[in-house]
Amino acid sequence: MSLKIYIAGQYYDKEHAKVSVYDHGLLYGDGVFEGMRSYSGKVFRLDEHLDRLWDSAKAIWLEIPTTKAELAQAVNDTLKLNGIVDGYIRLLVTRGAGTLGLDPNRTSDPQIIIITDHIALYPPEFYEQGLEIVTASTIRNHPAALSPRIKSLNYLNNILAKIEGLKAGCVEALMLNQKGEIAECTGDNIFLVKRGEVLTPPIDAGILEGITRNAVIELARGTGRTVHEIPLTRHDVYVSDECFLTGSAAEVIPVVKVDNRVIGTGQPGAITRDLIQRFHALTRE
Repeated sequence: MSLKIYIAGQYYDKEHAKVSVYDHGLLYGDGVFEGMRSYSGKVFRLDEHLDRLWDSAKAIWLEIPTTKAELAQAVNDTLKLNGIVDGYIRLLVTRGAGTLGLDPNRTSDPQIIIITDHIALYPPEFYEQGLEIVTASTIRNHPAALSPRIKSLNYLNNILAKIEGLKAGCVEALMLNQKGEIAECTGDNIFLVKRGEVLTPPIDAGILEGITRNAVIELARGTGRTVHEIPLTRHDVYVSDECFLTGSAAEVIPVVKVDNRVIGTGQPGAITRDLIQRFHALTRE
C-alpha cells in the first residue's frame, strides 16, 4: 500500500503528492518544518514540536493557516491512516505559491504537508560502537544574519557541512560558530561528559534548541548529574571523557572519535549508555 501524504487537508498517494513549482518553499526555501518521532503510536513531545514550529513561523512572518490543536490531530490521523506505530513524521509549512520574486506578499495559500514514514538514520552498530565525526570548515550561520533557532526549509548551511563529513568518510560533521566555539552537528546537538558532569553548548552558541536535547538535559539532571550549558571549544571535545549526539531522528548516539582523536576510552561511555537507556524508557511512557 502506498503511503498517504497530507497536503492542505487532503491525502494523496506518495507518488502523486505535489506542490506548485511556484511555491516559495521550493523556489527559495521559504518555510519551516519539524521532524518528530512516534513511539507506540504516540508522537514524542508533540506539543513542544508544535510550539517550536509556531515560533519558527512567527520569526519569518509566516502565518500558519490552522490551529495547533487541528494540526496535532492531522499529524495523529496521518500516522493512523498509514498504520505507522513507531516511525518518523516530517511536518512542513511552505510560504505558498507566488511569483518569481522574493516578495512574500505575492504568495498565497501556505501549504501544510505531513509525511509519515519509517527512518533508520544510523545502523545499529553505530549505537553500539559509536560514531567517528570530523569538524567541518563550514561554520554555522551567523545568528545576526539568520537565527539557527529558526528551523527553516533552507538547510544549505547544514548540507554543505554534511558533504564535508561524508567526503571525510564520516556520516556526521561538527560545526563551529562565528566565534570558533562548538555549535552543533549538521543534524544533531552535541554533548560532552567531563569528570561526571554533562556539558553542552548554550542556545546563544548558534544552535537549534533541540527537543531531544532538552529531554536529555532533563534526564541527566533527574539522576542528580550536573549539566552545564556553556561555551565549548574543540579542545573541550578532544579532552572529554565521553561525547554523544542527540536529535529526533538520531535519538541519543555515542561519538568515539572526533577529527581522528579518540574520545575517552574509544568506546561509548557509561553515562552515555545510561542516558540512552533512560531516553528509550522515556519514549515509551
